[in-house]
Amino acid sequence: MSGTPASLRFAHLSDVHLAPMPPARPGQLAGKRLLGWLSWNLRRHRRHRREVLDAIRDELRAQPPDHVLVTGDLINISLPEEYARAAAWLAELGSPDRVSLVPGNHDAYVAGAADRGWPYWAAWMRGDESAAATFPYLRRRGFAAIIGLSTAVPTAPGYASGRLGAVQLAALRALLRDLAGEGLFRIVLLHHPPLPVSRPRKALLDREAFCEVIRRAGAELVLSGHEHRFHEGMLEGAEGPVPCFVAPSASLASNDAEKRGGYLRFGIGRQREGWRLEVRLRRYRVDRAALVETCARELVLARPLAGADCPTGSAS
Repeated sequence: MSGTPASLRFAHLSDVHLAPMPPARPGQLAGKRLLGWLSWNLRRHRRHRREVLDAIRDELRAQPPDHVLVTGDLINISLPEEYARAAAWLAELGSPDRVSLVPGNHDAYVAGAADRGWPYWAAWMRGDESAAATFPYLRRRGFAAIIGLSTAVPTAPGYASGRLGAVQLAALRALLRDLAGEGLFRIVLLHHPPLPVSRPRKALLDREAFCEVIRRAGAELVLSGHEHRFHEGMLEGAEGPVPCFVAPSASLASNDAEKRGGYLRFGIGRQREGWRLEVRLRRYRVDRAALVETCARELVLARPLAGADCPTGSAS
C-alpha cells in the first residue's frame, strides 16, 4: 500500500430535498406524487431551505475533505426536472471522482421514475471499474473502500420503507470479505438506517439480514440518513464493533436543537492499535445563519495491521 495517505477526511450529507421544487404539469400529479406535492407546498418547503445547503457547500469549499459521501433523497417527488436540477447541484458539490452518492426513497418515489432519472446521476453512483450505475458499487480512495448500496424502491402512499434484496446482500457479503483481506477501511453507504430508529412504515425491511452480513463479514463504518435526525450506534462485526451514524437532513432549518439540519465530518487514520476515527457533527443555527459543531467523538477500532508498509498517522 505504498503511496497511500496516512489519513483521510470525509464529509457525509444526506436528505438534501433540493429546493425549490420545479413546477409540475397536471398530468404528473397523481396518486403518491400528488400527496407529496401537497405536503411540500403546504409545509415541507418551509423546513427544507436552500440556505442550509448553501452553508454546507460553502464550508466544504473552505475546508475541503478528501471525499464527500451523500446518502440519498436528493429530490422530493421524482419529477423529471428534479433529477436534472439535482445533477447540477451534485456537479456544484464536486466532481464524480470526489463525490459518492447512493439513492433514497424520494429518488424512486413512484414506479419508473428512477429508470428515467438516475442516469443523470450515474457518474456519481458507479464503481471505479463499472461502466454503469449498479449496486453495490466499489470505489477505492486511498486506504478506504467505499461501498454504495441502494435501498430505494417505490412504495405505496403513506410508506417510505426500503429494501436491499437478496442479490445485493450476497454481493455485499462477498465484497466485504474480499476487502477485509486487503486491510482497507470499509465504508458502507445506504439510505435507510440499519439501526432500530425507524417506524415500521419507514424502515429498512431487510435490516436484520443486512446486520447479519455485517456480523459475518465485518466493516469499519456504516453511514445512512432517512430519519432527518442524528443517530449513532454500533453494529456487531466480524472483527469487532462497527460504528453506524445516521446524518441529519442537509437542508432542514429548525430552532429545535435536535431537528437542526447539518452534516458529519470524519477523520480516519491508521494507528498501531487499529483505526482511529474522529467524528464531528456540524449543525445549522438559524439564529446565527451559520454552522456550528455540536458533537464530537473519537473512536479506536481494533483491527489487525495489514502489512508493514501500511501507513500510520493522525486522523485529523
